[in-house]
Amino acid sequence: MAGTLMRPRVILASASPRRRDLLALIGIEHEVWPANIDESYLSGESASEHAERLARGKASAVDVAGAVVIGSDTIVVVDGDILGKPRDREHAAEMLRRLSGRSHTVMTGVAASWNGRLVSGLEEVGVAFRALTDTEIERYIDTGEPMDKAGAYGIQGFGATIVERVDGDYFAVMGLALNRLVGLLRELGLDYDFGPVTASR
Repeated sequence: MAGTLMRPRVILASASPRRRDLLALIGIEHEVWPANIDESYLSGESASEHAERLARGKASAVDVAGAVVIGSDTIVVVDGDILGKPRDREHAAEMLRRLSGRSHTVMTGVAASWNGRLVSGLEEVGVAFRALTDTEIERYIDTGEPMDKAGAYGIQGFGATIVERVDGDYFAVMGLALNRLVGLLRELGLDYDFGPVTASR
């Protein structure tokens, strides 16, 4: 029947539990199909280009007919350098010392694909840390939280106690810019009805 609403499958092309939690927070039922792509930095690529390219790559890597696929990538940038996930404990401590008592930028690329179309965008957020002592850094690393996160911290966990200020989309710092995502879905002709994602067909 013309004008009826359909609810396409939604697939998150990421293994990140934070991104799963954020989609659940806004009521978007989804499946998780982690995308296996090369996340290496390309020579001459800017930080913003890198984050958005990886988001697009993840959304493109999962091809399921009729499904909406969401990809996202988050990086931390300080002094023009990209801080990825720490290799080990010493690397995490090095990152945290570098971020201590100053501001940095979090860039989160978001992409969505549906019916052969791919759209994407980028959120840039300023984040300021309070000054950290070496003891605090070691104790924070002891929690294990820094080890699988860009920049060696998670704002939604213990890391919330070391962040003084966020200038921009808090959820982008967590790993998925929700307002940006809803806008991208709209570009694809999809509606977010404060829970379901729907399309008129």
